[in-house]
Amino acid sequence: MTAQTQSLALSNSALAMAVSNPGALGTIEAYIGAVNRLPMLSQQQETELACRLRDDSDLNAASQLVLSHLRLVVSISRQYLGYGLAHADLIQEGNVGLMKAVKRFDPDRGVRLVSFAVHWIKAEIHEYIVRNWRMVKIATTKAQRKLFFNLRRMRPDGQTLDPSQVDDIARELNVRPQDVSEMEVRLSGREMALEPQTDDSDDFAPISYLADDADEPSQVLERRALDDLHSTGLLEALDELDARSRRIVEARWLQDEGGATLHELAAEFGVSAERIRQIEVAAFKKMRVALSD
Repeated sequence: MTAQTQSLALSNSALAMAVSNPGALGTIEAYIGAVNRLPMLSQQQETELACRLRDDSDLNAASQLVLSHLRLVVSISRQYLGYGLAHADLIQEGNVGLMKAVKRFDPDRGVRLVSFAVHWIKAEIHEYIVRNWRMVKIATTKAQRKLFFNLRRMRPDGQTLDPSQVDDIARELNVRPQDVSEMEVRLSGREMALEPQTDDSDDFAPISYLADDADEPSQVLERRALDDLHSTGLLEALDELDARSRRIVEARWLQDEGGATLHELAAEFGVSAERIRQIEVAAFKKMRVALSD
């Protein structure tokens, strides 16, 4: 290890503070300031650390590689502030992508870590935005995600696209014009709470317009049939049992609190617990037949 690389070694407490939740430093501004003060690596230092991580699983080398590139995450995360998500959350997700990149980085490929890590950082931030930007997911396939992120950038001033603009964007992104139009509608929509935000009964709430099928004739009939099954049907099924079988089923399963155990009933009838279990199984079979008639 060179003297220069040794001078870059940082304590575990510094690593935990920098890579964990950016809010740990109090404010996002304080975190960004701390990240920008972390030393950057030369190509030689980066290669040496990456080889130590790959060959020796040196976690200290991994820490230094991550710390020296945290400012890259901050820079990339700023590009996604227009989605209404907290900057600290975007940075945190980007840090996850950076750590994945460090784990997979191969110094023998002849590229700098910064070039390799950009893809992983953006991918993790993209995934986070798609998961959290809307309660109803607007982009689920790879093609939709590509369209989602590019369309926001390509729409002039966020205005509605005319047919010629839709065609131009579709041609540039190699997608169908109808896909562009559909994504534009999704992006233009806004979320609305199902329930009112206040107790004011005059507030509009979509939940008031949702159908309540509790009193639908089919629902009423189904509930009535279920009630009959639980009451009259059960009593009729119990009547099909002999006295001992009925006593066992009622004692085991039809008590308000804690039914009798197999051993308790075995002692009551002077037989083994296994015999009580066999009688119970036979009784259930007989009751199922009665209930199905």
